[in-house]
Formats: sequence, structure tokens, C-alpha cells
Amino acid sequence: MLLELGIAAEPMATTPPSSTQERTEYTIDELAAAARVPSRTIRFYQSRGALMPPEIRGRVAYYGPLHVDRLKLIAQLQDRGLRIDAIRDLLTSIDRGEVDLAEWLGVEQQVQAPWANDQPRTVTEEELYQLAGSRRPGLLADLLRSHTIERRGEVFIIESPALLAIAMKFEEFGVDVATAMHAESIVKKHIGRAASELVELFVDGFGDGRIVPKDFGASFQSLRPLGMEAVRVLFGRAMEHELRKLYESGALAKIPGKAHRARRKR
Repeated sequence: MLLELGIAAEPMATTPPSSTQERTEYTIDELAAAARVPSRTIRFYQSRGALMPPEIRGRVAYYGPLHVDRLKLIAQLQDRGLRIDAIRDLLTSIDRGEVDLAEWLGVEQQVQAPWANDQPRTVTEEELYQLAGSRRPGLLADLLRSHTIERRGEVFIIESPALLAIAMKFEEFGVDVATAMHAESIVKKHIGRAASELVELFVDGFGDGRIVPKDFGASFQSLRPLGMEAVRVLFGRAMEHELRKLYESGALAKIPGKAHRARRKR
């Protein structure tokens, strides 16, 4: 199991030098030393059901090599970001033969792969101007005020370079940064709820057998572009519907034309 995670198993703790036999049982303190995990943590894992119980003889609890391997596996799964209750459920499914560890690792890798290819960046002021494609007075203040960027000493953190680029394109058409970012927050709120409900729908489908993919890894790879395309199509149709309503209601006439805007500027 450890090899499937790419973990090189460390040598087991051994008995005193007078014996060359490999240890087959440990007290909790000996297990803690062998697995490099505090005794209190071992007890915590047991209490949460992530670690199988020891064999009790008299008043002493004895653990075996499987406990050492399980503790190392738990540590590796925690490093991957899983909480202890999720680890318990995963290991229970593996022990029952319901989940194959290698297959699960492939799915986990696909799930954590980025969809948007839009990672935060740290840039200098000059690099920020280059990315924005503008040096207009007040740009930095507008971006900071709208939380598009964050100042950290002499550099700036751009949480989403892609959204910064979109905001600057909006500005080219006369939409100020604050309005563009407000629009982004509206979309983000509803998209977040939709994503949550969709994940729940598919997870339930996998769980009750309504969805039975032939290859989980390939399914997630296919889901990514299909999901992005579905959002593009559905959002486009929704915007068409709302703009048609705007036109039919006559509210479009309230939007000032070019001549009106020119007079207002004077």
C-alpha cells in the first residue's frame, strides 16, 4: 500500500542487538517510536476509527507491523490534505475491498488538477502595469479598492490574473474597475452555488450507482472541458434571455446614447 503512494517503507524497529528477528509486536510507546508518531496521536487515530485496535493481553495493548504501515499511510494522506474523518472513511472502504487505492489516487489527482489555469501571482509595480496594459492615473488605487490586487510591501499579489485581464478589457469599453469586479462577485456567488450543487449531484450519482464510469480518471478529464463548455452555453443563453427582456420592456431607451453622454460630459 505504501509503495502505491510512492512511499519508501522505512525499516521496522528491531529488537535489541542480541536478536536479529524483526519486531512483530509493539507496545504503544514502541509503536510511537517506530512510526515516529506521538502516543497521544495514535490514541486519537484509534478514537476516530482510522487506526485498527490493538490486541489486548492482560492490561497491555500490543500493536503489529500493520499498525506501523497504517500510521505511515495516514500521515501521507494527511499531507495530501485529507481530514482524519475522510481518511477513516477511505481506509474503511479500502479494507472492505470497496475501493482500490491506486484507482483512488488516480481520481484524487484528477480532482485536484486545476480547471481554470489561473493561479495567484506576485508582481512588481512595473509588472502589474504591463499585465494591466494601462498606466492611467489612479489605476493602482482602483485595483486595490476593488480587492483585485493586494499590496505586500514593495510587491503586489494578484489573486486572479485572468480576472484582472477581464476587468481591464471591460475598462476599455467604459466599464470602471469597481463595476467590473462587482459583476465578477455576482457571477462568483451564483457559480459557486451551482458548482456545489453539481458536485453533490455527481457524488450522489456515483454513490447510488446511477453513474458508473468505465474509468474514473478519464471521466474527470472529460468532465473538465464539458463543464466549461456547458457553463459558456448556459450563461450565453441566459444573457440572451435577459437582454431580450430588457429590449421588450423598453428599458433600453433609458440607457443614454453617445450624444447624450457627450453633452453630460460638458
